[in-house]
Amino acid sequence: MSDTTLQALEGEDAFARLLRHFRGARRMSQLDLALDCNVSARHLSFLETGRAKPSREMVLQLSDGLILPLASRNALLQAAGFAPLFPATPLDSDALGPFRAVLQEMMDRHAPWPAILADRHWRVRDANAAALALLAPLQGSGETSLIRMLTAAPAAPELIANLPEVLAEMRGRIALEALEAPGDSELTALIADLDATIARHPPVPAARRPLVPLEIRTPGGALKFLSTVAHFGTSEDVTVRDLRLELLFPADEPTRAALRAMA
Repeated sequence: MSDTTLQALEGEDAFARLLRHFRGARRMSQLDLALDCNVSARHLSFLETGRAKPSREMVLQLSDGLILPLASRNALLQAAGFAPLFPATPLDSDALGPFRAVLQEMMDRHAPWPAILADRHWRVRDANAAALALLAPLQGSGETSLIRMLTAAPAAPELIANLPEVLAEMRGRIALEALEAPGDSELTALIADLDATIARHPPVPAARRPLVPLEIRTPGGALKFLSTVAHFGTSEDVTVRDLRLELLFPADEPTRAALRAMA
């Protein structure tokens, strides 16, 4: 959950308002949430109006029922007057040194194919040499968000041969992530940027492909990639859980040969 949303909900009965906010974003009725959490609808109503105060266990129970990401669970705990449960360790800290080593090994082993490490809002946190070469034409303004590189970089329409397809695929992906993080204003803003850009570059009606490649125009010819995204779901650290490592693979032999030559 973003700091802006949390600040807007702070004050008297902050927990009640935040709980209503998350439930509304999930499009769940009080009865739906009460049944999922095995609590009475009456008690849930009292919690949402501030007539009852939750225990720490109840906050976690409601977080489970709402399927909140770790940062939002921390926000709900704090609104109820409890300390955050899930750490948010800086990625460059000594504590995450072993994890960074794993990430580095994954990116090194993936070379010469591109690999990009991004956070929940698709800001680039790291990238290998092949990925940096691909992203360079999109970074003229210093933008670090992959989504805003696609939607705002002047070079994007010329660089990405199938930009409308890529925009539509990314819009679907971000929309799913927004469902997992109700009330995240940054994800909502990214969706709005994608919608506006899709309106300028509408997809051409055609038969849907089972896989949507990323098609890059280069002076030496077209490069085509398929991607997979790795998440680190076994961690209870907010920073680690919010990371995703996107690994691009050559979609054809010319791309494979070109990347090997570049390396």
